Amino acid sequence: MLLNGLGEYDGWAEQAGAASMLLQCEAVHRASLMTVLLHLSDLHFGTEQQPVVDALLRLVDTTRPDLVVMSGDLTQRARRHQFDAARAFSARFGATPFLTIPGNHDIPLYNVFGRATQPYAGFRRVFGDDLEPVFESAGMLVVGLNTTRAYRHKDGEVSAQQVERVARRLERATAQQLRVVVTHQPIAPWRAGELRDLLHGRERAVSRWLPAGVDLVLGGHLHRPYVVPLHAESGEPTARAWAVQAGTALSTRVRHGVANSVNVIRFRYDNEMDARTRRVNVGRWDYSDEQKGFELVKQEELELGGHPGSVSSSGSVSSSYSSPSSENRSQTT
Repeated sequence: MLLNGLGEYDGWAEQAGAASMLLQCEAVHRASLMTVLLHLSDLHFGTEQQPVVDALLRLVDTTRPDLVVMSGDLTQRARRHQFDAARAFSARFGATPFLTIPGNHDIPLYNVFGRATQPYAGFRRVFGDDLEPVFESAGMLVVGLNTTRAYRHKDGEVSAQQVERVARRLERATAQQLRVVVTHQPIAPWRAGELRDLLHGRERAVSRWLPAGVDLVLGGHLHRPYVVPLHAESGEPTARAWAVQAGTALSTRVRHGVANSVNVIRFRYDNEMDARTRRVNVGRWDYSDEQKGFELVKQEELELGGHPGSVSSSGSVSSSYSSPSSENRSQTT
């Protein structure tokens, strides 16, 4: 109870004090609005390594993601026991929501009849009928796409209908949301001229999604983690968007001299955001045999465009690296 100078109850002062405290609490809450997305790809159950699985679960306990995205190739050969292992792994995350899409390895390869008639039967039995799930919260909109095709061996494809459906969904996002599309095959090469295994229809997708407001396109397939800009040759002067690729999360099928690798994506948002303040942090975590845990080996702070129709400053990326022997490295063991 607040008293005035005469020792009397001052209701107005108490109300004003309560209002001030409420505003301070709202300011603190607004400043702490952070959303965390864990990006896994190419887990390839059937070739998983248990020490890596255990280390990844410890990383999850540390990062506490709001959403886990699995961008395809959950299994090695789309066999029942491999899908069961993927389901058991997902169950270890408790109530954490998942967004999962199939990869080319999640379609039967040697079962020709199954590939022709029910290519997604195994995936649907474990992860449900929706092959193109959508997740939405105050801080992010994540749209999954099925880019696999039963008539293609490993290449992916995005159709004109898929491109337009995703664009319209992006256009309905709020200014506070991180806007993410998930494919399996990559939408952009890791270096200029490297065109193998890229998503068919990617040029049409990029040209439509950038003006619709996409921020990130997550993918896998190559087992090579990298981040590259999508806006460099887009012709959209205010657009800022990035392709974010993950390595293989758990399997023995590591390539390119890169260990098992996952991405932790952090995005801070509030009601006062504009094109000059929208940034996302992408942290690459690699598994260390020596430490028996995942270590933060690279961080990239990516500048994003504004909501469709807003004006953005020029895009930029700043990177910081920490080698496994660095004193200031981050790790989970």
